[in-house]
Amino acid sequence: MAEPTPGGPAAVASSSHRPGTGKGGQPEGAAASDKPDAAAASDKPDAAAASDKPDAAAAGGEPDASPGKFDRDTAVWRDTDATHPAHPAVGEQLVFGAQVAADWRAGRGPHGGYLAAMLLRALIASVSDPAREPRSLTIHYARAPEPGAVQIRVAIEREGRSVSTLSARMYQGEQLTALVLAAFSVPWTGPEISEVVMPDVRPPDASRESLKLMEHGPEFARHIVLQPRIEGRPLSGEERPMVIRGWMGLAEPRPIDALSLAFFSDALIPAPYMRMREWSAVPTVDLTVHFHARMRPAAGADPHELCLAQTTSELVHDGFFVEDGVIWATDGTLLAHSRQLAIVVPFRA
Repeated sequence: MAEPTPGGPAAVASSSHRPGTGKGGQPEGAAASDKPDAAAASDKPDAAAASDKPDAAAAGGEPDASPGKFDRDTAVWRDTDATHPAHPAVGEQLVFGAQVAADWRAGRGPHGGYLAAMLLRALIASVSDPAREPRSLTIHYARAPEPGAVQIRVAIEREGRSVSTLSARMYQGEQLTALVLAAFSVPWTGPEISEVVMPDVRPPDASRESLKLMEHGPEFARHIVLQPRIEGRPLSGEERPMVIRGWMGLAEPRPIDALSLAFFSDALIPAPYMRMREWSAVPTVDLTVHFHARMRPAAGADPHELCLAQTTSELVHDGFFVEDGVIWATDGTLLAHSRQLAIVVPFRA
């Protein structure tokens, strides 16, 4: 989640967990992401693209001749100094380059959801079967990278008849910044059962404008639209459930897909803020996202569509809390679940 700027009445529309002591100086064990995309056209039909040229971009599905800010800044490309087999075998490694942009910060380092989208893009580009879509993504944030070049090393751990299991590591220089496991699969047949009910909230405003909850928010917040749908105000100290929800989208209109869902899963204000009185840093230790629908943009998808994101927490103990998230489309389709472990680090501690 994003932490606010220390010393100011902090922050805004969103808040993403980020690493413990912030850029360049956080403890190795503290989660790295105070909470980069255009990947170039891939040799695989619908896979998120990766190119051997840093400026070549794609949006994660069909190549886009004019990628927006999100796609440009989460771009990955094949490292020309590494060997890239046309059909990587189990255990073989694919190496990608990427550039962490400076204006996706969430306090002390890059926003965790932003890094999640970048990592997912490299994973998508490593799966040779376009019918296999991302189903599960788990990231452990080891250290917050500085703005600049990073390297993502992806390995195919197992290729089953229907499911691919992959791992990835992000490095900046010799330092590990993130460790990832992911599962990709074709759709399976089975019963369709759901007990997840979308909250009955006011629809998104047609203006598509953000409504600030606080001032002086993290830098990445300028790239999103957030229309809160909550009762009360964060950091009021009131006895309210630790629940945050709101309509969310990218400031530059873009169809919903797995890349944006990975980003949105970490972009709300931390749920414990509904009970807290003072701003704290909230570095994410780990983040898991389970994707259910819209892994690729639907045909004719409206790029202006906002989705409803909700996060809840039930316990803050020993400085840690678990936050559960759910994301719905405007028509009520369940798009993703998420869960993360984060740390509350008071600024005055």
